[in-house]
Amino acid sequence: MVREDASPAVLVALYLRQVLGIRAPDELPPLRGLPTLDRVDDSDAHAVRERQWRAYWAMTVEPQAHPSPVPLELVEGFSTFAALPIEEAAELREAIEPHAAGALAFAEAAHDTYRRRDSGRSGTAYRAYASAIAEHERQVGRRAHSFELNVQVLPLAQRGLWWIGSLTIAVTDGLRGDVVAFDAAIHPIIAELA
Repeated sequence: MVREDASPAVLVALYLRQVLGIRAPDELPPLRGLPTLDRVDDSDAHAVRERQWRAYWAMTVEPQAHPSPVPLELVEGFSTFAALPIEEAAELREAIEPHAAGALAFAEAAHDTYRRRDSGRSGTAYRAYASAIAEHERQVGRRAHSFELNVQVLPLAQRGLWWIGSLTIAVTDGLRGDVVAFDAAIHPIIAELA
């Protein structure tokens, strides 16, 4: 099962990562079209916000694999796209609330762009994964094992593909739109899972 999306919740989390100057995950490039902070905040308060953001990120990317030990509460101004634990997230909540309007606008615009591109592909998304699975089956001489993969198509500043969860990858919209390059990039992922 392969699910592809440009989740507004993931886009909001990445927007907040960038405006707060959070580096984690280190390998994931920043979002395209947003300013990045030049200075590194090494204060204890920033370390607390970063730890809280990491937990929020894990719950946002793979909520079933990273359930909250306490109830979640929607953050004011973020619609349903940002929820934080009612405990142990006060610093992050305070830091992100002023960015609600910008985060929502960015996430909705990026998600709409993805939906418009996806509607023009009608069926090619499925074929890209089916082709990679069929090629893997030919190479190994057996049917593919059942697997689950979540693909987040994101407007990142650097073209590529990254693991962002145990069953989730992020791929740049530019790479996803390049049939040949995407096919080459997704093959190792399929081989690892199938």
